[in-house]
Amino acid sequence: MSFSPKQFASVFILLVFVFGCAGGMSRTKKIDTIIQTARSYRGTPYKFGGTTRAGMDCSALLYHSFNSVNIKLPRVSEDQAKKGEKIKRKDLVVGDMVFFATGKKKRKITHAGIVTSVRGKEVRFIHASSSIGVTESNLSSEYYSKRFIRARRVL
Repeated sequence: MSFSPKQFASVFILLVFVFGCAGGMSRTKKIDTIIQTARSYRGTPYKFGGTTRAGMDCSALLYHSFNSVNIKLPRVSEDQAKKGEKIKRKDLVVGDMVFFATGKKKRKITHAGIVTSVRGKEVRFIHASSSIGVTESNLSSEYYSKRFIRARRVL
């Protein structure tokens, strides 16, 4: 089967339109992909400055997870915490980013995670814990609740 140049151009434009739109995943699909990507790193050991499955830190987890849907975040959690829309803790949804001050300075962001589930007041998030690597935790735990600084939504 052969196409005339005009037919080829028409088919090409149609394919670009169809597949170009397919690249525009729904918000739900993007969030699912972000969470799946983050969870694929479960068990990866923590390594300050690490960006691979051999070892990674919390900001690298966010960086790679959001990059899986072509959302480019800065590499450092303090800078990531400036992206997107500011969200109140009570308004958190799956896919939101959460930020914490886990260091000596009570307001300096040093840790980050991605909300993975919200059931009533129970909010779970995935992060790279310095003590156990990539894991999911409860935002209401005494440790994280006291250190929570802000949440942002980029999607």
